[in-house]
Amino acid sequence: MAKYNYHEKKEKPAAYRAQIRPEVIDEIYEQILRKMIVEKKYRDPNYTAQKLAEDINTNSRYISAAVSLRFQMNYSELVASYRIRDAVYLLQDKRYKHLTMAEIAKECGFANRQSFYSSFYHHQGKTPKQFQAEAFARQAMSARKKD
Repeated sequence: MAKYNYHEKKEKPAAYRAQIRPEVIDEIYEQILRKMIVEKKYRDPNYTAQKLAEDINTNSRYISAAVSLRFQMNYSELVASYRIRDAVYLLQDKRYKHLTMAEIAKECGFANRQSFYSSFYHHQGKTPKQFQAEAFARQAMSARKKD
């Protein structure tokens, strides 16, 4: 038995994906973009694929298929990628320097600081604090060069 019950994830194609018409996938894709980019639904830590499906009058299997086919990731990874983009922006902007990491996590839609740190490190290869310190150091160096 593997330590910690860890098993390699086996990729198996979902047969239903091939049965969904491309036009339907395209429409769902457009609606997902609208919900994520325009409405910023990812900022709600409780916004699930099921809620998204309800919002756009479809089912979670179609959401899963559209996300997989158009974004090449699963729903959780998609939401995390939008949250991390927000965090990167906030961490580099001096107007938000006064915010704690927990406040930034909440602003971006993470349920807690720990999930924020874990996801951020996974995407950026460093902690949010390290990222912010490096960003401000680069900005300071750039400002000194201009003087």
